[in-house]
Amino acid sequence: MTRDDTSPHLTWTDEDEPRSGRFGDVYFSRDDGLAETRAVFLEGCGLPEAWAGRRRFTVAELGFGTGLNIVALLDLWRRTRPEGGRLHIFSIEGFPLTAEEARRALSNWPELAQAAHALTEAWPDRTPGFHRLDLPAFNAVLDLAVGDAAWALDQWPGQADAWFLDGFSPALNPGMWSQEVMDGIAARSAPDARVATFTVAGAVRRGLAERGFVVEKKPGHGRKRERLEARRTNEAPGARPAGPTRVSGRVSGRVAVIGAGIAGASVVRALTEAGIAAIVIEGERPGAGGSGFPAGLATPRLDAGDQAIAGLYAQALERARHLYEATPGAVLDRGVLQLPQAPRDAARFAKIAAQPIWREGAMTVIDAEGAEARLGEPVTEGGLLMADARVIQPAAALNAWLAGADVVKGFAARITRDADGWIIHDAEGRALARADAVVVTAGWGSAELSPTNSLTPVRGQADWCEGPSAPAAAWGGYIAPMQTGVLFGASHGRGDVSLEPRDAETAKNLEILRDRLPRLAEQAETADRHRRVAIRATTRDRLPLVGRRADGVYVLTGLGSRGLCVAPLLGEHVAALISGAPSPLPAAWASRVDPDRPSAA
Repeated sequence: MTRDDTSPHLTWTDEDEPRSGRFGDVYFSRDDGLAETRAVFLEGCGLPEAWAGRRRFTVAELGFGTGLNIVALLDLWRRTRPEGGRLHIFSIEGFPLTAEEARRALSNWPELAQAAHALTEAWPDRTPGFHRLDLPAFNAVLDLAVGDAAWALDQWPGQADAWFLDGFSPALNPGMWSQEVMDGIAARSAPDARVATFTVAGAVRRGLAERGFVVEKKPGHGRKRERLEARRTNEAPGARPAGPTRVSGRVSGRVAVIGAGIAGASVVRALTEAGIAAIVIEGERPGAGGSGFPAGLATPRLDAGDQAIAGLYAQALERARHLYEATPGAVLDRGVLQLPQAPRDAARFAKIAAQPIWREGAMTVIDAEGAEARLGEPVTEGGLLMADARVIQPAAALNAWLAGADVVKGFAARITRDADGWIIHDAEGRALARADAVVVTAGWGSAELSPTNSLTPVRGQADWCEGPSAPAAAWGGYIAPMQTGVLFGASHGRGDVSLEPRDAETAKNLEILRDRLPRLAEQAETADRHRRVAIRATTRDRLPLVGRRADGVYVLTGLGSRGLCVAPLLGEHVAALISGAPSPLPAAWASRVDPDRPSAA
């Protein structure tokens, strides 16, 4: 697949209407496109009456297009939403427009300017997969799936209260109206879900009716004589039950999060967004573990062979980038140069850069001259420039994301449950907190609280110095620029849990730095240096443990050295499982990180 495979081949008519060259049809009529959206989809799904009094309402759409339906939906939600209500939107698009094309199309309706601006400013990448867009001014979130509709519905873990079926007509775009898609709609519909569409094609009517929807023809809008409305009955066939990666709870009370590192902070941030109160249990202070260094790299795990792993980390990096950029002080630098560690890496870097999961320019193979220009030191090899990777100041993210939670100081040693909920005890048996759900995010400390999972400790010592500066790079060792210097390291002591700094590891870190960047190493050797040790938590298959264990406890641990990259997205997945909201994580990827998967034992 190439990036052009997702292009709609957009053109514009003489009336300035956007037209898909791929499907030979216009997206809307400039004269009455908004009126049609309101009549066919908003009124057709009984909005706004259907969300009255609802704490959460979910709308799913087939055919994102210019975003007109969603902009109109957001505008209506802003004006009529219930107090405290949160809107979840899931939309599917095989051939997305660019943000600039969407702005041009939506500019026809100045009355929607506020919603149109919010959507186009958060406009997603065109890469295949799921993309989460935050719309905080509307207390809404949009998950856009770029790809085949049947695949997207199979992978989406949500349930829709309302459906906008707005693909190009069945005659021009039959894949959007296939039997597999109809199965997906039925499987992903909440009880009493409403469906609205402009088409009255017989195959669509029969497809919905055969899956338990009561289908009615209604007067059409404008030149269209008829349209369809449908409602799912409680006895609808075809709806499949939630599996282990699907919605697993609907907690609305308080949630206890054990651990105040980047994993715990990511869960708390997502819970707060969902309107759920969190209490954080931390033995020392936020960032006392692996998140306590003055700088760290948010870089993905690169995989040229396993598409699921590559896609998971690409989505995680995209989400992390957006969330860190929205957090004041969190981003210290942008872009990380990955240098080769083995002769085969040059070919591997080329394969990775060509993967369609990265937005254009996100991964670029550069030669030795380009690497030398970036690093400011002579090098003999090029590398992979990861433009979307970030250097993070963890303290800024922790402070911002934990701000909405109560923090209880204490070391959690045991978790029990009674008729009233969960109890977290310290080593003496005292109750530190009670909660309706528990999330263990304590890194290597999770091992004692997660007896069903196998975690391996890996000691890491990093050193840093004041004064020198350098751009971020990684090669087995790594360098991360700080506000006033540079951090380098880190050691890798498998099975070692000592937190005492060691001169030998400082010497080794300097040696690794000297091997690649001798000028920087020379400055570091004579500068005022500091050092710190933390214990990484790793798993056998090097994938995190994320989700609900068989015993009912939620976990987000086993992040290894990729916590700053994956925690923001995976924290949202955990919060979604707890609240019953749609997760941003495709089901296949959620199963790869499920805490009870055999490969993690």
